[in-house]
Amino acid sequence: MLSSLSATEIAFLMSALIQAVACLMWALGAWAVAEARRAMVHWAAWAALSSVTWAVLAVRLASPPLVGVLCGVAGAICLQRGIRLYIGRTATWRTPLLLLALVVAADAIADPKAQRSLQAVVNFGVLAWLYFGMARDLNAYGRDALHLRWPLLLATPVLLGGAAFAGRALRALVSPESVMSEMVRHSALNVGSALGYVVLVLLLHATLVAMVTARLVTDLRRLSRHDGLTGVLNRRAIEDALDVQMRRSQRSGEVFALMMLDVDHFKLINDRHGHAAGDQALKHVAALLLSGLREVDRLGRYGGEEFLLLLPGLALAQAQPVAERLRELLEASPVPVGGAAIELSVSIGIAEWDGGSTDLDRVLARADAALYQAKAAGRNRVVLEAGATGAPRWAMGHD
Repeated sequence: MLSSLSATEIAFLMSALIQAVACLMWALGAWAVAEARRAMVHWAAWAALSSVTWAVLAVRLASPPLVGVLCGVAGAICLQRGIRLYIGRTATWRTPLLLLALVVAADAIADPKAQRSLQAVVNFGVLAWLYFGMARDLNAYGRDALHLRWPLLLATPVLLGGAAFAGRALRALVSPESVMSEMVRHSALNVGSALGYVVLVLLLHATLVAMVTARLVTDLRRLSRHDGLTGVLNRRAIEDALDVQMRRSQRSGEVFALMMLDVDHFKLINDRHGHAAGDQALKHVAALLLSGLREVDRLGRYGGEEFLLLLPGLALAQAQPVAERLRELLEASPVPVGGAAIELSVSIGIAEWDGGSTDLDRVLARADAALYQAKAAGRNRVVLEAGATGAPRWAMGHD
């Protein structure tokens, strides 16, 4: 059966088959990866519509029906919308519907001789517009979100596609008769176009897969360093940040302060309101703490209801008012849970690295001891690390 097909028909059917397989791949991806489901559904639709277009062209190249043309343009629209959804840009229907209307209007022209030439100009022009728009979006995403050194590389496949479609549109406009004579079943132009599209579509799928993979890797890295409930650094990550700060301070002599913070009577919240309310309280505390810190500060969940704050460049005297401000902020901000408001308070212990010790564990132990003093003294207060006599150097708050 294959021996009876022309090179053009085989090339077109090969493009249709590749896109059909890609449609299945993206459909499975949409089922497996919930975070990118909407984008992948659009990419599956692009592959399916493109497959239909190439199958139609394989049997009706000389006079392709409107449905084949519309499937090609609609597929490119789905590809663009999927990319925009994936990178977080607005994806409206106004422009796509206008482009589809333009394609239908070109097909509706009465003069059959002019129709085919005008169709080529409009259809290829619309596709070029869509592909250049995708190139712009991908270049911006590579530059602003992925921080690639050469962000244009991410947009290269769609940029090449846009250039190819724009070239075909321009040629159909400048020399419609020569283009029309080449648009027959067995022309080298059509075979070359189909094979070129195969290369282009493989590059496009590779680009999309690379984007998805890069995001998954980024998310995994983030999850490995951030607490799953509160979104702040986990214990390992905050300890790494402390280690980096210690080494930097040893080189530069920069002082830094540590705060150990514990949510008061947290067990009672779980017992009285349930663990869901306890989880909401921890997220509430983390969000408020983050809102009250500088960009250079680091916040981590150290365990259970205990948080650790790293304040580079601050000594005890400077860290104390920061701690008091955070304590007052939390005290004045009850947790909204199911129409009720759960009041919170925290105890805070502060220690300082002043160059006298190279052991980070000792600094942590002093902050922990100050926290213990704050809880022993009645909670809801700030206590600074003990002095040479072993007594708290400073304490404040409310009983």
